Amino acid sequence: MAYKTILTVLTDSRELPQLDAAADLATREDGHLEVLCLGINPAEAGYFFPGGAPYAFQETIAQAIEDAEVLEKAARARLATRTDLRWSVDSAAAQTGGLASLVGMRARFSDLTVLSRPYGPEAGAAAEAVTEAALFEGGCPVMILADAGLPANPPRRVLVAWNQSLEALAAVRRALPLLKAAESVEITVIDPRRAGAERSDPGGALAQMLIRHGVKAEIAVLARTAPTISDELNRRATEIGADLIVMGAYGHSRFREAILGGATRNMLEKAKVPVLMAR
Repeated sequence: MAYKTILTVLTDSRELPQLDAAADLATREDGHLEVLCLGINPAEAGYFFPGGAPYAFQETIAQAIEDAEVLEKAARARLATRTDLRWSVDSAAAQTGGLASLVGMRARFSDLTVLSRPYGPEAGAAAEAVTEAALFEGGCPVMILADAGLPANPPRRVLVAWNQSLEALAAVRRALPLLKAAESVEITVIDPRRAGAERSDPGGALAQMLIRHGVKAEIAVLARTAPTISDELNRRATEIGADLIVMGAYGHSRFREAILGGATRNMLEKAKVPVLMAR
């Protein structure tokens, strides 16, 4: 499987460098780049006084439409010179509450979504919601860009974060095109469970599966010494010179304030190299 439909979602002009990276990846994969430019209407009143709300709502909706059109114009101008790329740009205005279904529907029919890190000074206000929507509503693998930009072409060394979970396995399956192209892949297992299904051979079954696909896989079993798993993974990625991390995305109930689980959130905050996540 190749990544033939690559989606990127823009909600802020500060995210335009993300567009360049997504375009580069689509060119590498000989795929089609789909760009969704969103204007966000944050007005979701729980109650309002008669006579006042319609004007306020109309004003925020108009602003969201204008923001989306400005982003679309900027995206089209940025892509107009790319003669090596097939692309399309669309725009829409959405309330925060409707963001998940809108992004999820577009991500559902994409092979990969490319997004910037949803935390930090360059992140748009809706970046976290867009990331969650692509992963959880769209069921689409998401490549989160770090300061280093895209992984090498092809990726030289990939770190697979393995904990025997279905989410981690889903991420591995979605990352197979990149894993097969990599020079080497390390299956990194941190503090494996003694009572787990793999018992005395953590990562062994996964390594066998990947080797049968032609992946140059090896296993590293590590004791956790860093404060968090994400710290341990980032440190290991630096040690081995990895230019991509592949891991499962974990989430909580929608009744919680945030969907992304602790390990997922920490990795998105601290990743030094691109992270491909899926569930």
